Amino acid sequence: MRGDGTVYLRGQVCWIKFYRNGEPVREAARDKDGHGITDAVAAQKFLRNRLKELHGEEVGGPAFITASAKKTTCGDLLDGLKADYELRGKDSAQNLSYIELTREYWGGKLAVGVKAEQIDAYIQKKLAEEYRPASINRRLQVLSQAFGLAVRRGTLARAPYICHLSEKGNERQGFFSEQEIMDVLAALPDDGLRDFAEWAGETGQRKGEIEQLTWNMVEGDELRIPTPVCKNGRGRVLPIGPELRVILDRRKKARRVVSLDKTEQLSELIFHRGDARPVGDFKKSWRTATKTAKCAGRLFHDFRRTAARRFIAAGINQNTAKAVTGHLTDSMFSRYQIISSADMLAAQTKVAEFRKAVSK
Repeated sequence: MRGDGTVYLRGQVCWIKFYRNGEPVREAARDKDGHGITDAVAAQKFLRNRLKELHGEEVGGPAFITASAKKTTCGDLLDGLKADYELRGKDSAQNLSYIELTREYWGGKLAVGVKAEQIDAYIQKKLAEEYRPASINRRLQVLSQAFGLAVRRGTLARAPYICHLSEKGNERQGFFSEQEIMDVLAALPDDGLRDFAEWAGETGQRKGEIEQLTWNMVEGDELRIPTPVCKNGRGRVLPIGPELRVILDRRKKARRVVSLDKTEQLSELIFHRGDARPVGDFKKSWRTATKTAKCAGRLFHDFRRTAARRFIAAGINQNTAKAVTGHLTDSMFSRYQIISSADMLAAQTKVAEFRKAVSK
């Protein structure tokens, strides 16, 4: 009968078959040491134990774990999430990067063995290594998505509880002065990295987005950025003004590069460092440049905050500024509008001038 399952022989080893949620489950019968069972009576006992586990789950007991689920690693779940990202057009450089960062710690661990206590221990480990809450949360978010997808697909019965840290007060307040920008740019290597940084300062685009810009996105006086490149999931058009045109003209001259086999080729990427590959990591050069410019500690992402503040200070309306930087919501954009002491002093001066004018 279907509810009792069956035992059958495959080669020299007994296998069992039963149904869970209307779907057939097949697995080799094994003894406590993991060896294949060859005796039919012992296989029947193995089958009865498996059915007891299944019935226990149905009345609220521990989750039933299939044989395949027992072997599934977190790395397998992350592979599934990556494939899902690609299918849905969410495979941005940043999303894929966080999958790999999450894989570094969790990839080899068995998925069914991950408990809330292990998640908590991981959080404590990262905090001790001075990771910021936001950085830890991004990894936990990826892990949570991987488990959630596995549950929806039936790969796992349940997912562990994954808590997240509070990010309140986590917003950075860094921005550059105009002089600091000029000094940092002058101190960066002029091998393509300087153009890369200057573009970031002019547009406020994310580093990962700029890295993916290609020449086929340039159409006349517009840069058409497709949806997969944009973190917010919305493609957009960026007009190429005079400042950006100067940078692009320099990049055109650097477009022809020499490949590893010593042949010349045209780079598809707008920004590279002479090798036609994405700019990638440049922490050492960045630390040296910011130290030389006397603004050590500034992040490359501070260009994004600076651009947002600069647009508003120049009188550009917020919707237009958001379209340039790629912010989706007003609340997110507002986090980047850093108010400096100079801004507040200017506001006081304007109020004083206004009061003098109305008192006459």
